[in-house]
Amino acid sequence: MPEVVLSETFAAARSRLDAALHDAGREPQAAELLAVSKTKPAAMIREAHGLGQRQFGENYLQEALDKQAELADLDDIVWHFIGPLQSNKTRQVAEHFDWVHSVDREKIARRLAEQRPDDRPLLNICLQVNISEEASKAGVTLEALEPLVESVLALPGVRLRGLMAIPAPSATAAEQRAPFARLREALDGLKARFPEAELDTLSMGMSDDLEAAVAEGATLLRLGTALFGARPRPTQRSDQ
Repeated sequence: MPEVVLSETFAAARSRLDAALHDAGREPQAAELLAVSKTKPAAMIREAHGLGQRQFGENYLQEALDKQAELADLDDIVWHFIGPLQSNKTRQVAEHFDWVHSVDREKIARRLAEQRPDDRPLLNICLQVNISEEASKAGVTLEALEPLVESVLALPGVRLRGLMAIPAPSATAAEQRAPFARLREALDGLKARFPEAELDTLSMGMSDDLEAAVAEGATLLRLGTALFGARPRPTQRSDQ
């Protein structure tokens, strides 16, 4: 596996994002990179931080907690939990993260709200939508989205910021854009229905479909391999 030069990969990714925003007619600061650092060592996060990256996404709780402890001196990192979230893990996520992207049911949202420490800012959350209606993927359906939003907005301790989705892989740009467009339209509908809410986030788009996501309004692009290089083949984990 070739060695990754982070100064080059981050520069290339930022250039892609800048070009995509320009092509979409959006403002240069309308979207930012969320560096998905799962399975990568804390030393790589520290190096990326030195290159100006501040937003980092982790999927595995214990791995993330270990990295947070090692990087505690970098007090301006914004930590995003983006992996599947089990009920027995919500307390540590509520205590140690700034964002959660994978909330798809009221029970999880309520536990996060109740377990968020009073001395920490409100926990930013995104609702995960199963936008491609895949049986194998988590996420609330579009039909069930509005009642979930209404429930989450009533909770203390959390701030609903928007929606997240992981669409099914597509071969063409047009096919990539279609589910992102549906997610954007869903967020637009929620903004109209709940004008008092701070719904400003579309967490969508990864290394292979960044341009399509930006064209449809993404505000957070979750990039992993484009920044940190290939990951080892996944194995069964118990720390999610």
